[in-house]
Amino acid sequence: MSYAAPFKGLKVVDLSQGVAGPYCAMMLAQYGADVLKVEPTDTGDWSRALGTIYGDHTVYSIPANLGKRSIALDLKSDEGKTLLWRMIEGADIFIQGFRPGVIGRLGFGYDAVSAKEPRILYVSISGFGLSGPLSERPAMDPVLQAYTGLMAENRGEDGIPHRIPIISIDMSTAIYAFTAVSAALYARRDEPHGRHIEASLMQGGASLQVVRMMGSYLDGGAPRPVIAPSGIYETQDGWLSITVVRPFEWDAFCKAIGRPDLGDDPRYKTNTDREPHTPDLNAILRPLLLSRPTAAWSAGLTEHRVMHEALNSYAEFLKQPHVTESGAVAWTSHPHVEKPIPLPNLIGLPPFRDGATRSVSPSKGEHSTAILREHGYSGGDIAGFIERGVVLQAG
Repeated sequence: MSYAAPFKGLKVVDLSQGVAGPYCAMMLAQYGADVLKVEPTDTGDWSRALGTIYGDHTVYSIPANLGKRSIALDLKSDEGKTLLWRMIEGADIFIQGFRPGVIGRLGFGYDAVSAKEPRILYVSISGFGLSGPLSERPAMDPVLQAYTGLMAENRGEDGIPHRIPIISIDMSTAIYAFTAVSAALYARRDEPHGRHIEASLMQGGASLQVVRMMGSYLDGGAPRPVIAPSGIYETQDGWLSITVVRPFEWDAFCKAIGRPDLGDDPRYKTNTDREPHTPDLNAILRPLLLSRPTAAWSAGLTEHRVMHEALNSYAEFLKQPHVTESGAVAWTSHPHVEKPIPLPNLIGLPPFRDGATRSVSPSKGEHSTAILREHGYSGGDIAGFIERGVVLQAG
C-alpha cells in the first residue's frame, strides 16, 4: 500500500455503464484497485456510442474507464452468469447501474451477491434511487438537471432556463459514490460484513446544489440577484468575469476602472446598498468596460487584486501558460485517436503518463481471455465460450 496506490490488491467487478458508475469505478482503478469492467458482448457500455466514435470509444467512455480491464460477457446466458459468479469470488466491490429490479432479475442483486461474498461492498447507482414513485423511470444527466431545479436556476438574462452542457450531475454522483466507497473500505476493516451503498443522480444533483437550493428555499423561491459588479461583462474584444463581494474589493475595483468616485457614492458602498441600484450601476459599468480590451482591464484589476478572469474556450484554457506550468493537464495518446488527448490530472495522484496502464481505457472485451485465465479457465474453455458467443475477445 502507498499514497499513490492505496487500493492496490482490491478487486472490483464493475457492471455499470454510462458515466456515473464507470467514473466511480475508474477512480478506484486510479488508486490502485484491479477493476474488471463487465460489458455486453454486442453493444458494450452504451457510452461507447455517445457522440463522435474513436474506434470503440467516445469522449464519454475514455475518461470513465481509464485503468480498467474489460471483459465482454453475455449475461443473458446461463454460461455468462456462471462466469460472472466466478469473477465475483474474492471481490471487494461490486458496482451496478441497472434500473431498479433489473439486476435482481439477472440474479445478481445485493442479497444474492452478499450471500456468497459477505464482506463485499455492493454499490447501486441509479437515476432516482431504488424506491419511490419515480424509481423505475429511466434517467440521465439532463433529466436530473431538470428535476432537481438546476435548469430552472440557470437562467440567462433572457429569462430562459438553460441546461448546463457539462454532465455535472453524473460527475458529482460518481465522486460522491467514490467517497462513500472509500469510507466504507476504511470502516470494513472492523466490520464482519460488507454493505449496500445506494447512490442516485438525484442525490448527487441535490447535494451539488445544496447552497443554492437552501438559499432559494429560505428566501421563498425568489431568485437571488447578481449584485453589480459581480457577473459577466463584455469588453472591446471579449468577456470578463468579475467577482466583487467584500467592501475592500469594491473600493479596489473602483480604483482599477478609474472611477474612485463610485466607491464614495453612498448608494454603492455595500452589497446591500448596491442591490436595489444594480440596474443603474450596470448602466454605468457596461459601456465603460466595453470601451477597452480585455487585457487592459485585466492588468488594472490584477494590480488592485480584484477577482476576475477572461472567459476562455476549452482550447484557450488548455493553452494557458499557467495550466502548462502547473501540470494541471496531461497529454496522452489513444490508439484510436489521431492526436494527443488532454487528461486533467486527478487531485492527490501522480500525473497521467502516456502509455501507462492507468492512462488508457480498454476496448470492449480487450482483456476477456486474460481475465478468464486468471479465474481458472483453460484455453480450450475460453475458445468454447468465444465460439458460442458467451464471451467476446477484442482483436
